[in-house]
Amino acid sequence: MIHFLLIGGVQLYLNITDTPDKKITIRIIRDVLLNPPPLISGQTIPQVSVTASSHVSEGVPIPVPDAEINPEATIPTQDQMNQPIIGSDTGDPNGTVYIPATTFVDQETPPESFTPVEKQPVPVSHPSPIYPEIARRAGVEGTVWVNMWVTKEGKVKQAVAIKSSADILNQAAIDAAVQWTFTPAIMNNGPVAVWVSVPFRFQLNAK
Repeated sequence: MIHFLLIGGVQLYLNITDTPDKKITIRIIRDVLLNPPPLISGQTIPQVSVTASSHVSEGVPIPVPDAEINPEATIPTQDQMNQPIIGSDTGDPNGTVYIPATTFVDQETPPESFTPVEKQPVPVSHPSPIYPEIARRAGVEGTVWVNMWVTKEGKVKQAVAIKSSADILNQAAIDAAVQWTFTPAIMNNGPVAVWVSVPFRFQLNAK
């Protein structure tokens, strides 16, 4: 009776309201345990065939004569192959390897034509030029101004004749200039390279 009263009340409510399209649906859901699908009988796994490449050809091993086999030959391990190669020379029987000396290229650039210094270089050794015999016989005299590149060590690395009254005297002045030595020029409490201009005078009656 309660069930009939409930259904009748719902039906009466739907008839009274203005929305007849609305419906109340009551679903009863039951949990159903389905059995696993049966195994497929009679089904076989397809076989995949592998075809050998047509480029592979059978070979016949050729024996190597014993005279060509080094009995001391060994196969290096992985660690030995990963080690850096220090040298390729075999050396002498004592195991000493001789490495040739490396030639270094002098990349020092000459100083600027004018380099400010706090202390000018002073000549320490200044041999006189040798008078050319041809100029002596011809009675040629003159002065050659030579620019000398004085390094930080006080040595003359390069000499160039910049002005001359007789070109025949230039080489003798240059040969003497490269033998000069100086005290280094000082700038900021350190030696610097500079250009030094020195006149070389050639006189026949000079003592």
